[in-house]
Amino acid sequence: MSYKSDIEIAREARKKPIQEIGARLGIPSEDLLPYGHDKAKLGQDFINGLKEREDGKLILVTAINPTPAGEGKTTTTVGLGDGLNRIGKKAAICIREASLGPCFGMKGGAAGGGYAQVVPMEEMNLHFTGDFHAITSAHNLLSAMIDNHIYWGNSLDIDERRVTWRRVVDMNDRALRDVVTSLGGVSNGFPRQTGFDITVASEVMACLCLANDLEDLQKRLGDIIVAYTRKRTPIYARDLKADGAMTVLLKDAMQPNLVQTLENNPAFVHGGPFANIAHGCNSVIATKAALKLADYVVTEAGFGADLGAEKFMNIKCRKAGLAPDAVVIVATIRALKMNGGVAKKDLGPENVAAVEAGCPNLGRHISNVKSFGVPVVVAINHFVTDSDAEVAAVTAFVATQGAEAILCRHWELGSEGTEALAIRVAEIADSGVSQFAPLYEDELPLFEKIETIAKRIYRADEVLADKKIRDQLRAWEDQGYGHLPICMAKTQYSFSTDPNLRGAPTGHGVPVREVRLSAGAGFIVVICGEIMTMPGLPRVPSAEAIMLNEAGDIEGLF
Repeated sequence: MSYKSDIEIAREARKKPIQEIGARLGIPSEDLLPYGHDKAKLGQDFINGLKEREDGKLILVTAINPTPAGEGKTTTTVGLGDGLNRIGKKAAICIREASLGPCFGMKGGAAGGGYAQVVPMEEMNLHFTGDFHAITSAHNLLSAMIDNHIYWGNSLDIDERRVTWRRVVDMNDRALRDVVTSLGGVSNGFPRQTGFDITVASEVMACLCLANDLEDLQKRLGDIIVAYTRKRTPIYARDLKADGAMTVLLKDAMQPNLVQTLENNPAFVHGGPFANIAHGCNSVIATKAALKLADYVVTEAGFGADLGAEKFMNIKCRKAGLAPDAVVIVATIRALKMNGGVAKKDLGPENVAAVEAGCPNLGRHISNVKSFGVPVVVAINHFVTDSDAEVAAVTAFVATQGAEAILCRHWELGSEGTEALAIRVAEIADSGVSQFAPLYEDELPLFEKIETIAKRIYRADEVLADKKIRDQLRAWEDQGYGHLPICMAKTQYSFSTDPNLRGAPTGHGVPVREVRLSAGAGFIVVICGEIMTMPGLPRVPSAEAIMLNEAGDIEGLF
């Protein structure tokens, strides 16, 4: 049996005018700012008028640790949203925007796949509505204003050795990780060592994704610490009078983007922090607006549940006052085989033993999510190579973990393939059994928060951090930042900091290389192991296959 490619399916989409999609949620056309015919931004005045409405049910889609075999978390998020609409529920989807870095690097598109996609796929994976460009510009404006202030006399007494604010670009470029700026003579300023991060790791991205409105956004931007004086006094973005101009650049980017699925159901696509180096969730403003407009909102958090779901619970929900009613953990037979020790090239033949050997990874994610007091359903994202015996093995294992596994065929069948999942998820969400609570209290010391995540989520024996890092954490506590949550930056491929250690490892340590205070976003970034905040391109980047064909269509994004 032959199957169409994701891009072929996307191009055959029968999209409806975006005003019709908005009307399904009760959004008047005058409150949509159109970007062409098939995407629009939701007006801030309309969002402000939603505050008195009741919230719908919030459903989080997460996954096991990612493997080269693929898990299909976004595909399942889209499929579940379509499935809920299919069974007569008023549902909306909330996902993140795609970064150009992975699109041209190794991941490809980020709009779902098969018959569970969000469209327009090509625009979503490229420049979309310009949000990432605005974030990049706002971030780098602040960088320019720091160096400009130093050049013109440095009245704030910034210690050039203690400028913590780096620059960003929305691309994987390892050559920019560490650079020296202002070379070339007196007219170019004072040389200093700095570097670039990828835009999704920017604190500006986090501020935008966690802000409730433009006023809140400007306050968060103003609270960003960019440097310290020689007396170790922090210098804030507002000290440089940068917060106003940055907010102006982000004015349109702050408005959520409305698009549609292949089945013409509403999808909000907004914000894009990575879960391995940032907090990994779409914007609070989009999620909150969707909850006011729909009875069920399906959202996703990046990478495995040890990263995205943990940060969704401990950062996003804590900061935004949200509480999930149900969690769906996505797993594939292929990925479980890889966790069971099978190489990617050998995934085709039936191997029940390997599936069973890989199931402890899934089991740990189930246990971890349940520890937040939220009910769990496992979605087995079906591949054509899956055998009945392999599916049965996963289903039986999940039952031993006190959860239920449901086979889903949304890639092939669209909403028809997630009907059973949608029915069960709606039942759980409506039951009110969720008793959500974050993993740790605000008052817990910062290092103990790190230990709590490492030991309870990663099942590590210890956190390895030298005296300099522990002293820095205590200093931030003394400065009034001890109440902030923790944003762990580590490899997405393992519960440990070793990307090659699959399955459900125990007995490992979590080495902390660096800690960064994101005072505007409102969390502490803890960089572990060898994780980089500026990724590099692989040996054969996806960009080599991306081009325009003879018809002028984009090829290679999938």
